[in-house]
Amino acid sequence: MTSVFLTVDTEFAWRHHAAGLDIATIYQRSVEPAGVGLTHHLDLLARHGLKACFFVDPMPAMVYGLKPVARMVEAILAAGQEVQLHCHANWAGARAGDRGASYARFNLNEYGLAEQTDLLAGARDLLVAAGAPTPIAFRAGAYAANDDTLAALASLGFEYDSSHNGLYPGGIGLPRDLIAPTLRAGLIELPVTLIEDLPGSLRPFQICALSSGESGQALAHAAREKHAAVTIVSHSFELANRLGTGVNAVHVRRFDALCAMLAASHAVLPTVHFADRPALALGQDDRPLAAARLRTHWRQAEQLWSNIFAERAA
Repeated sequence: MTSVFLTVDTEFAWRHHAAGLDIATIYQRSVEPAGVGLTHHLDLLARHGLKACFFVDPMPAMVYGLKPVARMVEAILAAGQEVQLHCHANWAGARAGDRGASYARFNLNEYGLAEQTDLLAGARDLLVAAGAPTPIAFRAGAYAANDDTLAALASLGFEYDSSHNGLYPGGIGLPRDLIAPTLRAGLIELPVTLIEDLPGSLRPFQICALSSGESGQALAHAAREKHAAVTIVSHSFELANRLGTGVNAVHVRRFDALCAMLAASHAVLPTVHFADRPALALGQDDRPLAAARLRTHWRQAEQLWSNIFAERAA
């Protein structure tokens, strides 16, 4: 079987803070936008009997207090899903009401090892204070991790990292096209799954990035080739437009279709939690789904429709 890690980065979008919105509106547009946010994700997962990991960023608690983070954590745990740690470091220097004028360095890999260790320990403690179990898995905001990040995580007792994404080079010292889980710095590194959309061009397995057809073919490819794992990314706000004020119907249909495909493929592509500690074959030479021009052109047309009409609805 190929373990599927269906992951949802659950966070406050910085753009809403920088727009000067109040905390209730920031939460609504980031976490529960247009009725297709966290609650929608949880309901759809329950309907299909799927497991998902919600990487929750607790760093906005440094600005707005723990209550909004605790609200996310409580909803996720009540639905039987898991909470793991996400971190956008810029919130460490943010202030309420200044429209984003104050901030710390945005990317975690801009900090040294000691600084990263302190940041990650603080983020972990905030997440636990908000009601989450002690996390064992991590994903850096904007995938901005490096080998110091892994060393810091290992020193703090983490077991997994899922920050490696070949579309964001210059971070962790692993091959750009690596998609198989591997041991790195005392952790299991679980890269984001990629496909080729054109020869030599990679694209992540993310709801906003792949059509339903591409997702289905990527899943079939992983099962057929006996990949160790598939790692899929969504965001709490990804099924809405960028303003968080309207539904992105294309993305909603993609997520619906993905859940249906995963439910139908459970015997060979079971969804798992990190806390399950599934047995993973490490270091396999799993290769991304190869390019197919017709498939790519279909998605490009669909993407153009999404970009024009979903955003126009704002």
